[in-house]
Amino acid sequence: MKRFVVLLLLAALAGAGAFLWPRVDRSPADVAAAGQASPTTAVPVAVASVATKPVPVEFGTIGTVTAYATVAVKSRIDGEIMEAHLKDGQDVKAGDLLFSIDNRTIRTQLEQAQANLARDKALLLSAQREVERQTSLVKKNFASKQVVDQANASADSLQATVEADQAAVDAANVQLSYTEIRSPIDGRAGVVNLPRGNMVKANDTGSLVVLNQLRPIYVAFALPQGELPRVRQAMTAGPLTVSTTIPGDSGPPLAGDLTFVDNAVDSTTGTIQLRATFDNAETRLWPGQFVNVTLTLRVDPAALVVPDAAVQHGQNGAYVFVVRPDSTVEMRSVVVDRSVAGESVIVSGLSAGESVVVEGQLRLAPGMQVEPHPAGKAPATSVES
Repeated sequence: MKRFVVLLLLAALAGAGAFLWPRVDRSPADVAAAGQASPTTAVPVAVASVATKPVPVEFGTIGTVTAYATVAVKSRIDGEIMEAHLKDGQDVKAGDLLFSIDNRTIRTQLEQAQANLARDKALLLSAQREVERQTSLVKKNFASKQVVDQANASADSLQATVEADQAAVDAANVQLSYTEIRSPIDGRAGVVNLPRGNMVKANDTGSLVVLNQLRPIYVAFALPQGELPRVRQAMTAGPLTVSTTIPGDSGPPLAGDLTFVDNAVDSTTGTIQLRATFDNAETRLWPGQFVNVTLTLRVDPAALVVPDAAVQHGQNGAYVFVVRPDSTVEMRSVVVDRSVAGESVIVSGLSAGESVVVEGQLRLAPGMQVEPHPAGKAPATSVES
């Protein structure tokens, strides 16, 4: 009885192994051994041709959008805000009036400086005429030279006073200009922190409003330091293209140029910081966003490509099943350089125009007969009566 139970268990284990064997990830050696027991009926498989096409050499990473310029608007004088001429989130142009500050005190100081200037100009004119008169009298021996020297000294003193008065007028005009705060850039305003009626101080720690320039705009990203030599070499051939896609944005990718490579590698992370500039005409990029960034180094004009699904991996590396003209398959080792947009770039092992299997590899072994059909199309089926 015990011998019967043992035989029954061994038979069950053998059946389970036969059932599971085709589903195990096989190495090329396993596949080759299986070819000796391959069926004679053709196995339907999906195939694709080895194509030649331009393929870019690129890096993909995550980037952060940063404003082209950021200005924290502050007052340069003390006073009361008489009017805020913008609203939260408003677009502004360079030179637009943002805030008006009480200017009555400064205007009074300006008028006083202008009056002093006018008075001293009149005194200077009189002193210059006195110099002319005394000079004429000296020529006629009606006055001494000392009198002329005194007249010249008085005129020179008044000239200096007039220049000081003019400087005071200029300074008052500068202070008066500070009572009108204008935008230095084209940009978009944030929250207006101090509306009308608030008191401000010169160069206070808080800002009245923050302006961000959105057109153009930057996208900052980082790459491993090992890629820096390739980036620098590619830059010698001309500007590098950077494209970005925005999560949740259905629009097409945005194209920009790499405009900055940092002058040092971050030793804590082993990365190098880079920055690309985008015109952002439609303002799809917004400061603070996380975006998908692709940096293109170059484009290989005639790269051999196959669908990623055609490439299998075993103990000895990557391989594909190639369909021969007699509809049998050959297992061939390949060298894959990279994968781009669902396609593998093949360095060696294949030739353009060959057919490779993209579906049904688990049922194949070298030399098996196959019934190929284009990928994405179902094979023709026949109904047996």
